[in-house]
Amino acid sequence: MFLPEGSKDDIGQVVANRFKVFETFRQVALSRNYTEISTPLVEYADTFTNDHVGMSLQNMLKWFNRDGAIEVLRPDWTTSISRALTNHHMDQHKWAYHGSIFRQEIPGVESRQVGIEIVQLPALLGESECLFLAYEFLNQLQINDVIVELGHTGIFEEWVTKLNLSEEQVDRLRNAMHDKRKDEVYEIAKQNGHEKEAEVLATLVDAYGPFEMIDEYFDRWEDQPKLISILKHIKQLGMTLRNIGIEDLIIDLGRVKNLPYYTGTLFRGFLKQNGATCFSGGRYDKLYDRYQLVTSAVGIAFDVDILAEQIRPEMKMEKICIIANDETLAYAEKHRQSLTNKIVDIRYDIPKTNQYDEMLIIMKKDDNKWEVTSYED
Repeated sequence: MFLPEGSKDDIGQVVANRFKVFETFRQVALSRNYTEISTPLVEYADTFTNDHVGMSLQNMLKWFNRDGAIEVLRPDWTTSISRALTNHHMDQHKWAYHGSIFRQEIPGVESRQVGIEIVQLPALLGESECLFLAYEFLNQLQINDVIVELGHTGIFEEWVTKLNLSEEQVDRLRNAMHDKRKDEVYEIAKQNGHEKEAEVLATLVDAYGPFEMIDEYFDRWEDQPKLISILKHIKQLGMTLRNIGIEDLIIDLGRVKNLPYYTGTLFRGFLKQNGATCFSGGRYDKLYDRYQLVTSAVGIAFDVDILAEQIRPEMKMEKICIIANDETLAYAEKHRQSLTNKIVDIRYDIPKTNQYDEMLIIMKKDDNKWEVTSYED
């Protein structure tokens, strides 16, 4: 049978690597006092398409149920978990999940993720915890060449409030900023005569580089108290990360939110080897507004497939085949259990391929006892 475009079957090492990522994440999360949470694979579309979340229905895998409501395969963990937590007492602050999301714009439609969501904790504590866990998790996977990027939605939003643009113009401006289209950013921003602010926003396209560059903007924005407060927060977070050994930090002061619910600090992790994004996350306090809840919230999601590609092969275990039959099958299993730290396969037939380091066969001795000996052609 054929598969939909982009879908594929996976076999062998790639599957093993994914399980290692899942298992390692689970161990790290539990050791940091996270409670595991799982949400349904099928949800109502409105959970994700309402004004508070703002996801595009076009990009979801969807259908009409028998009552005429639109249902979708889960396209986002953060939104799904926020819905779930509003139906439970949030005495616990830290939640961990693992599983897939499904969106049309994702290669292969399915994206395997592990991640955490943190609610009702102070901003610096929650954001630091996200990146502390990331640091420990990646170290456990022996993935060390990662660059951490810090940004903040409030910088763009603060400058945009000075422009008196329509909602449609703001969306266009945000998209241009996201894509680093500097000339377009300037042209949209100056439409109502705000050339000074337009120049600042255009400059933000290039406000990307070493963490130390943040000090330059303290001088540039010394008369902008809201922006100075944001810069102080980013710097405090960065210094906290450096104090535990996260040295490879960069900033992007032109980062913009890709969904309406993001409200503050944003972060991403890039692999030095190829620039792939292995994790991303940020603050989303506004997401709970839909449920009339006022709370702090921050989270981080890891791309399991990207991380699985970086897993180093483990030391090869010796592979043994025991050739048995109906009469010797139970004895073969008992002997298999005695062979520790080895891969042992019980078969009736003689393997046609030389995939085993050793082959054993069970023979009956004269005194009606069984004996395991090496098989030779």
